[in-house]
Order: sequence, then structure tokens, then C-alpha cells
Amino acid sequence: MIAVIDYGAGNLYSVTNALDLFGTAYRLAKTPGDLAESSAILLPGVGHFGQMMDALARLGIIERLREKLAAHTPYMGICLGMQALYESSEEAPGVAGLGILKGKVLRFPAGEKIPHMGWTEVSGRSYYFAHSYYVPADAEGSSATARHGIDFAAMVRRGNLFGTQFHPEKSGAAGIALLKEWVTSCQPSG
Repeated sequence: MIAVIDYGAGNLYSVTNALDLFGTAYRLAKTPGDLAESSAILLPGVGHFGQMMDALARLGIIERLREKLAAHTPYMGICLGMQALYESSEEAPGVAGLGILKGKVLRFPAGEKIPHMGWTEVSGRSYYFAHSYYVPADAEGSSATARHGIDFAAMVRRGNLFGTQFHPEKSGAAGIALLKEWVTSCQPSG
């Protein structure tokens, strides 16, 4: 059972609607117990880094989430859900991220149109982005990059961790296929 963390993110239902397209078993997770019973975790994310981390803290699930990730539970983070894997963000000075991956989320440089919003190519496919902060292209776990004035991490992959800066649930067939690939990878084999 995939736990989809419900901290009030605006894209929660577009993500669960996408999961419904291919009959994925999931539950909305709002407590540490919901995470404890999950075989995979998906953190959708839109909004502000500090507000997201505060909401996760209010739900009391940050430590359980870290425990599950340390125990190699498959994880997918979307947009802020990917950024949460890192230690901190310039968007919320003094607010700690999950710190699973080393690095800091940065604001796009002055002169670049912010937010970076719209379709951008990643590894030969176009995905939909909406963000003003980015994970550096050379950050720990970066597995694919995109460009908005500078190169940045569009996808992160390390062991059980997977994250996309773009929104697969809003990226048409390519995004849905990527989401389905992750869901399939979480299924027990045999």
C-alpha cells in the first residue's frame, strides 16, 4: 500500500487521480501510523518549503518518514517533495529539510524569469514545471537535469529515493508513464 502524504498540498488530488488511472492501491497518510503500515511513500508538494516542513512537523510524521526512508522504503517526492530530501532551502532560512541527501535548495539567479513555469525537456521528454527554487545539477542524487538559465536537477534518484522537480501528474502521457513506472517498481516481484 502506497502512503500518499496529505499535508494539504494543492496537487494532492491531481496526484491521486493519476494513481487511480492505473488502479494503484494507496491511502492518504496523515499520521505516523499511516506511514508505518505503508510499503511505499509518495510526497506531493506545492507551495512553500517552510510551510510544508511545518505541516509535516504538525502531523508528527517527520521522524517516522526518516525511519522509513532509512529502512529503504520506496519514496517518490514531487516538486517540494523532492526538495524536502535535502538539508535546507533558501526559501525558508533556518528550516531543516529531511536531510536524507546532502545539499541546499537554491533560488534561481536574478535575471531569470521566476517562477520557472511550463514545459521543459528532460532526457528527451517534456514535463511540466512550476518552481522558483531548484536543486543544483551537481547535488547528491541528481540523475537528470533541465535548463532554465542554468542547469538544475530535474530528477533525483538514489537507492530507494526518487524525486522529480516537475509535476508528472500534470505532464500528460510522459508524466503518467513515469508515475506508473515508479508504482510498478514498488510492487513485490514474483
